[in-house]
Amino acid sequence: MTNRFPPKGRTRDDVLDELEAQKVNDVDWRGGRIGLYTHFGGDDVLEIAKDASRMYFSENALGPSAFPSLARFETDVIAWTLGLLNADDDASGSMTSGGTESIMMAVKTARDWSRDNRPVSGIPQVVAPYSAHPAFNKAAHYLGLEVKRVPVGPDYRANVDRMADAIDDRTIMLVGSAPQFAHGVIDPISDLAQLAQQNDLWLHVDACVGGFIAPFARALGRPVPPFDFSVPGVSSMSADLHKYGFTAKGASTFLLSDQAHRIYQVFEFDDWSRGHYSSPTIPGTRPGGPIAAAWAVLNYLGWDGYVRIAGELFDAIDRLKEGISEIDGLSIVGDPPLTILSYTSEDYDIFAVAEAMTRRGWFITRSADPRAIHMGMLTLIHVPVVDQYLSDLRDSVEDAKTGTVEITDKAITYGG
Repeated sequence: MTNRFPPKGRTRDDVLDELEAQKVNDVDWRGGRIGLYTHFGGDDVLEIAKDASRMYFSENALGPSAFPSLARFETDVIAWTLGLLNADDDASGSMTSGGTESIMMAVKTARDWSRDNRPVSGIPQVVAPYSAHPAFNKAAHYLGLEVKRVPVGPDYRANVDRMADAIDDRTIMLVGSAPQFAHGVIDPISDLAQLAQQNDLWLHVDACVGGFIAPFARALGRPVPPFDFSVPGVSSMSADLHKYGFTAKGASTFLLSDQAHRIYQVFEFDDWSRGHYSSPTIPGTRPGGPIAAAWAVLNYLGWDGYVRIAGELFDAIDRLKEGISEIDGLSIVGDPPLTILSYTSEDYDIFAVAEAMTRRGWFITRSADPRAIHMGMLTLIHVPVVDQYLSDLRDSVEDAKTGTVEITDKAITYGG
């Protein structure tokens, strides 16, 4: 086998120059040409996140006794997030590397809780709306569970009656989203929580997108239905810091309504030479940078900073919604109250519109059900480009109406 390892070291400038050169084909996220994968709360916010992360680049949160500063930062961030989401004083939580890990911790915790509190025969089952994030299936695949996905209602929200019908003697967990990713709508969490309580089931609310934007939307007087720990029956939640918290990537939260359930979250082991091992999350080593960056950004912005950003963002989103709805043949999918929206058409092929927008330099993502253009998660980077987007969209619709746009990209993959 040929050894492909670099034979000699290179200069710092040479390495950095090549890194910069390799960006040539990357999407122009700073130009607002993409609606997902990046989240921007301003250059000042980005810089403090970078600075804090750099200060704790080498520290490891696996060792809180060695790095008590990181333990303090995590404790603060979790306490602030629990307060933001209306948890009681006996709630608990941990920082994770992202929404997928937070969801995996939810499934793992619910599975282990059920073993003690409502054991089932056979493979435990999670009942989720069809719109729930694929991370629930990913977690179930890893952890030996099954997910039963239930069709959503005509408003794209979880159909509580159909979820109730799907519950059987193997069900241990229900799922709701605030909001769900495909259409940006918030599931009826209060009804799901009541269903969970009636059947002694664990309810997880996936607020990975909404956790750090919905409270500030509500503070601005925008209508946000109940979705958090203020709803009796919500067992756990996930909320991503690196989305609308605008912190460094690799930061989310997994939150428990009752600290007593933490024993089902933590992995403990002592049958080896070193002694006792304890980990509250999937990784052992946890980089200190994202934890420090989260603490720094939340302190830097504070409540007033997040409300300010939310105000600017929702002004732009309202303009987008109005502009899209005014274009002949286009309609917003559902009634999304937050920062995700998608739109479709019954008059012409929406994927032809997507193709035409791509040719105009936008990174366009597509949804499958219904066929739609998905605008991802809008942030401050999109505020200055609303008018240009709408102008290009009007021209792209005219192209699509001709029926001559050749669709070369039919991909609807998220994550590929």
